[in-house]
Amino acid sequence: MASRGLVARGGGLSRGILGTSSRAASSLGGGKWRSFGRLGGRSVEVFLLTAAALIVISPVVWMIATSLRTPAESFNEPPQWVPLHPMFSNYSAVFSNVPFGDFIINSVIVTGLIVTGQLITSSLAGYAFARLRFRGANIIFWMILATMMVPIQATIIPVFILIKYMHLADSLTALILPAVVSAFGTFLMRQAFMQMPRDFGEAAIVDGASQWKVFTRIYLPMAWPALATLAVLGFAGYWNEFFRPLIFLNSQHNYTIPLGLVNLEGFMGTGSVSVVLAAVTMALIPNLIVFALAQKYFVRGISFGGIKG
Repeated sequence: MASRGLVARGGGLSRGILGTSSRAASSLGGGKWRSFGRLGGRSVEVFLLTAAALIVISPVVWMIATSLRTPAESFNEPPQWVPLHPMFSNYSAVFSNVPFGDFIINSVIVTGLIVTGQLITSSLAGYAFARLRFRGANIIFWMILATMMVPIQATIIPVFILIKYMHLADSLTALILPAVVSAFGTFLMRQAFMQMPRDFGEAAIVDGASQWKVFTRIYLPMAWPALATLAVLGFAGYWNEFFRPLIFLNSQHNYTIPLGLVNLEGFMGTGSVSVVLAAVTMALIPNLIVFALAQKYFVRGISFGGIKG
């Protein structure tokens, strides 16, 4: 009996050891396949992102390369991505053909004042809709959002008539004044303020602070990511805007860069494509600078200004 008990216990022990070893082997095999799966997924992700980056950056590289070619070389087949004899004179030709310096100054004035105005009005309106309680707040807010669904082409004629009656036609003010208020900016700033803790403002009000101090001293400094996001998006949009300047401006000395580029292209596209793309390259630089300076806050603002409530 004792011997049979020992044999039984020995068999159970051996089966336990075998089971443990088989589970360990299966877990090692599974971990190996999971690591291979993660590595494969990472490789596919890097490949797709690289392919997308190349697709996006290829037109920019072609634009810069063409701006350094002669007009005849611009249409070679296949295209030369690296110019054999770069012509930097195309960039000086931009300033000799049109008053490109005036176009830059006009664009800086228009875009700078519009972005500044939108930052002020959107932050004030967004704070009011997020933190203040007043009758009809939700109705007014949804009416403001509804204006985002109306295309600019549908309102350009009434706006032009108002601008004409105000004697602002063919002036930079005609571009600035209608754009200092932004429905999208109001929405973005409202969402940003709604995600901030209420306790800070309530504690400040208990200590005797006014709503203006609560706004400027507490919540506005916390809204820098959302403000940077609005500034970057607004700068890119109005720096490249073509439709409204085409409607409101007649004099060449008031042209912004997008409208001036059409003038540089010449009648029926008879201008030099290399000179035109040299001007486009220079017009792209401010966008890159603004995005590079605000990139950190821009990414934070996109994630911070999520939809809530």
